[in-house]
Amino acid sequence: MLQVKTANDKLWQVDIKNDTVFLDGAPFHWDISPIGPNTFHIIKDARSYTAELVSANYEEKTFTFKVNGVSQTVSVKDRFDLLLDKLGMTDANTKKVNDVKAPMPGLILEIKVKPGQEVKKGDPIMILEAMKMENILKSPGDGVVKEIKVQEKQNVEKNQVLILF
Repeated sequence: MLQVKTANDKLWQVDIKNDTVFLDGAPFHWDISPIGPNTFHIIKDARSYTAELVSANYEEKTFTFKVNGVSQTVSVKDRFDLLLDKLGMTDANTKKVNDVKAPMPGLILEIKVKPGQEVKKGDPIMILEAMKMENILKSPGDGVVKEIKVQEKQNVEKNQVLILF
């Protein structure tokens, strides 16, 4: 079973049994045919639709579709996600960031964040020069910068704490 949530918080329970799709417990009758890569022709209740999968983020389980030219983003939870919700462990797979350490010895060229700044996973936080190459250090998860332990033009050693979250 899947739980599909639209951007306007509409929830749908989707289940597939013996090649039949059930939507909120009732059979969902439709005709769907691929007409191109990520593009489908759908007939439902004597109406014709063209649907295209615009983007898919499998890690976050979010998908953006364009149906007859109108974009719609949905998030999907499978039975394991729903079980984690039920057990109160919704954020069990999110990574908590406590600090960022130098991955190698080098020279701090630029610090791109300030204390109190909120960062998201993947945001550039610092540039470290090592072996005459510039390495952009990115945040390994979401967090708020608590303290910056180094300064620009400072030499650092491998595993030295650079930033606390």
